[in-house]
This record gives sequence, C-alpha cells and structure tokens, in this order.
Amino acid sequence: MTVPAEKPKKIAIVVHQEHSRPGRVGALLARRGYSLHRLCPNLGCELPDDMSDYAGVVIFGGPMSANDCGTLAGIKCELDWIPKVVEAGVPYLGLCLGAQLLTRAAGGRVSPHPHGLVEIGYVDIEPTEAGRNWIKAPMKVYQWHREGMSLPDSCELLATNERYPVQGFRFGPNAFGFQFHPEVTLEMKEIWTMKAAERLKMPGAQQRGVHLSMHTLYDPPLDRWIDGFLDRWLATDQRSAPSAAAKGGP
Repeated sequence: MTVPAEKPKKIAIVVHQEHSRPGRVGALLARRGYSLHRLCPNLGCELPDDMSDYAGVVIFGGPMSANDCGTLAGIKCELDWIPKVVEAGVPYLGLCLGAQLLTRAAGGRVSPHPHGLVEIGYVDIEPTEAGRNWIKAPMKVYQWHREGMSLPDSCELLATNERYPVQGFRFGPNAFGFQFHPEVTLEMKEIWTMKAAERLKMPGAQQRGVHLSMHTLYDPPLDRWIDGFLDRWLATDQRSAPSAAAKGGP
C-alpha cells in the first residue's frame, strides 16, 4: 500500500527589511502548526530553488518599489523567483509590495497615482463579481502605499476602489495579491506611524490618531477575513497540476 506523502508544514516568509515582521498573518500561520522560514533577499538571503518543503509563500511589504530591480538586487531576485513559485503550483500570497511584485512578474505595471495621491490609513474596498468568492462584502482595510498596479489580462481583479482600482487580484489558481495590509497589528501601526511620520503628510494620508483609534473598530472584521482566507488559500496547492498554474488559468 502506498503511504500518502505528508504535506509540507513550512511557509516561506519574504520580508524586505531587517526588522520587518509577519504580524497577524505570521501568527495565524504559526497557530495552524506551520513553521515560518524568514527570508530577506535585500540582506543577501538566497531564495529556495526547491519548493517541495514549502506549503506556501508570503511576500510582505516594504518601503522600496517593485520597479527597483535595476538598483536593488533583492527586488530583482524576487521578480525572477516569483514565476518559479507560481509555475510550481505553490500557493503564493503577496501583500502590498508583494502584490506589486506579483503584478510585475505577471507582466503588469506598477506606478504612482497620476495625481500623487496615496493610501495611508483605513480605506474602503469593494469586491468585484469574481472577487465575491473571496471577499464577501465591502471592507475597510489598512493601507500604506504610494504606488498602484495595472493588471495584465492573465490576472483576475478581485477587489477595487476609486483611488487605486486594483486592490486585490488572482494570477492563476493560487497566486493572490492584495494591495492592503491584513497582517498589521496595533503595535506595528504605532511603530510605522512614528518611524515614517513624514508619510502622514502626503496627499491622501490619514493622521496618526485615525490609524490608532480606528483599530478596534475596523481590524476585527479584517482579522476574521484573513483567518478564513488563509485556510482556503493553503488548500489551493496545485503541485499535482503545475501546468494550470504556469498558464495562469482559473
């Protein structure tokens, strides 16, 4: 009798700064029994060629741009690596910069808002018709970005708003990108709004008090959403059908 192979229990956590944290997403994955393999290509970490030990990949945000591949070796490394993850059928989740890197890897574009507006603070997003399978209703989400995405035809738009029309998308069966930050805890908000206080002066940004006072109102629904999403995302492992992931098909 053939014994089924055990499913991998390790998640690749890709961050962009020495002190970056996986926050709520990391805690929820650890609670499910996954070990987190923290990688930071910007600090010289090599990304794994063999993905057989990994149940998924999460790439988080950072202050750099997905267009910095000409000046930052770490960003170029990630852009070269992401198509290999997708082709291998490994579940991929990109948050903020991680979503923008997926966009570029899929053939899309990343650029600033045409009027220089940012999304820093709590922002409304709306699921598309296709996105209601993943996001049931409009949500207030936490944002911290100054660039947005233009998707290629191979990607399916899942969530949108007026200022930055691409808020969530899927590339193939199990690679997802979300412009917002479901991982950010109150402690992380306190640090971000202090260490990067100059960003709060940018057009469209909310003041520090809004970031902190609205946490108890808006984060519980976001917490419940990402908790449920992670189970469904991890269940999309396509390693038995890698060709579908490679083609970007549904």
